[in-house]
Amino acid sequence: MPRTASSASPRPGRSRFLRLTAAFAVLLALAGYLAVQYVSGGKGSQRCVVRSADGPEGEGHTYEMTPEQASNAAVVSAVGTTRGMPERAVTIALATALQESALRNIRHGDRDSLGLFQQRPSQGWGSPKQIMDPVYASGQFYDHLAEVPGYSRLPLTVAAQRVQRSGFPQAYAKHEPDAALLAAALTGRAPAALECSPGTATATGPGDAEKVRAELVRSFGRGVLPKTLAAGAQAGATVTVPVRPVAASDDGGAPRRGWELAHWAVARAGALRIDRVSYAGRVWTAGGGWRTESAERDEPGTTEVQIRLAQ
Repeated sequence: MPRTASSASPRPGRSRFLRLTAAFAVLLALAGYLAVQYVSGGKGSQRCVVRSADGPEGEGHTYEMTPEQASNAAVVSAVGTTRGMPERAVTIALATALQESALRNIRHGDRDSLGLFQQRPSQGWGSPKQIMDPVYASGQFYDHLAEVPGYSRLPLTVAAQRVQRSGFPQAYAKHEPDAALLAAALTGRAPAALECSPGTATATGPGDAEKVRAELVRSFGRGVLPKTLAAGAQAGATVTVPVRPVAASDDGGAPRRGWELAHWAVARAGALRIDRVSYAGRVWTAGGGWRTESAERDEPGTTEVQIRLAQ
């Protein structure tokens, strides 16, 4: 007796097709998950956010990033201001790094491109080891940007393209608002504008004061710290950084320099195990964000930034 359509078993070809479709859907879901993890840095709630100084807190333009991105952005900014470059140059550099690497120090790219700015060893940017150093790579970008006549008056895409020689020069434009917001905070023009979430630690164990000092010098130059430092840096120690104005063309004096140093410390808190930053009567803590400290606590004024390390 012939089987009816309702009692017939699925044809082998149809069954195979359904299995392949299901497998493909699983692969798509996995790819989507991995993409989210890549964009978020795989750190879940570990986020940093920079806010516009315009309007009340919670309003205006904001930009979220991972601790890794914030740390790299802080280095890019510090290298620029240390070289006397204006805020506009930092904005151009940050927009370029956002487009080229999403502010990640990646070991791959088109042909032999590497690092934050996807610089190519074969094109004279330096050795692979040098290019993978964010301080070196940032310095190379600024050196080339400084050679572009009138770069600060050019559209960002034009200035960036004259350095990068990208196949997609217009792609830089979409990052300009976020880069400008980051630059305003990281160069110190926007006070208390950068915060990081409680889970920003990307390293474990106690903080190392000597490492913090070494990274300050690498980013800002030897003049950032006194020539003589107290010996015996230990876990839980506080690194005190004197605030001195720098000679950048749009420098806002000591307060701006202080906020630049304070935001650098917050952005690098995860990598360097920093749990508290104090400046100008404001205090940032890992988990509490920025707050105004009571005058009775005798917090530092505008002459120094205090960086306390995790124990």
